[in-house]
Amino acid sequence: MSNFVIRSANINDVNIINDLILGIAAYEKLSHEVKMTSADLEKNLFGENPAAKVIIGEENNNPVGFALYFQNFSTFLGRPGIHLEDLFVLPDHRGKGYGLQLFNHIKEIVKENNYGRFEWTVLKWNTQAIDFYKSQGAIEMEEWVNYRIEND
Repeated sequence: MSNFVIRSANINDVNIINDLILGIAAYEKLSHEVKMTSADLEKNLFGENPAAKVIIGEENNNPVGFALYFQNFSTFLGRPGIHLEDLFVLPDHRGKGYGLQLFNHIKEIVKENNYGRFEWTVLKWNTQAIDFYKSQGAIEMEEWVNYRIEND
């Protein structure tokens, strides 16, 4: 029987986080967009002003998934919330409920801190993820469109 635990990442996990990000990028067919380095992760996740937090899911002390999230703010609610940037479980470890446990861990952080919202985006073609999120009570924000400007 496997032993699954979730823990907060620390600076010693930079290479693990790097590998998991590369894993989600490959899954999402976006490897060509990855520009981050381990040094970027070290500075921006564990430096003077951390921009995000990471939790790591481990099966029998081996990293098998992660979630990266950061605090946002709703002007309409007047309260902070959480934006889930990435939730990923290695393909060989899917179907064991690990993604759900990582997701529920973030939901608990939202509840514990009385945050107003828990938000994320998902690729339109990723029907497996969409079905998962809908099964958790997620509501698609059909009237909203994401935009981006790159800093290049």
